[in-house]
Amino acid sequence: MNIGKNIKKYRKDRGITQEELAKCAGVSQAMVNYFEKGLKMPSVIALAAIAKKLGVKVDELIN
Repeated sequence: MNIGKNIKKYRKDRGITQEELAKCAGVSQAMVNYFEKGLKMPSVIALAAIAKKLGVKVDELIN
């Protein structure tokens, strides 16, 4: 399970910046960077918002 790599992959595939993703998830750009590097785990609420912005299901980010 590598949520960070999946977030980064889908984000880049869709041309979304970390700042745009952070804004919709209610976190800082630095926090999105931490998520992508695997240094922090997003909350369930942030994860749901990220998945919605990326147009994927939460389980696609988790698996």
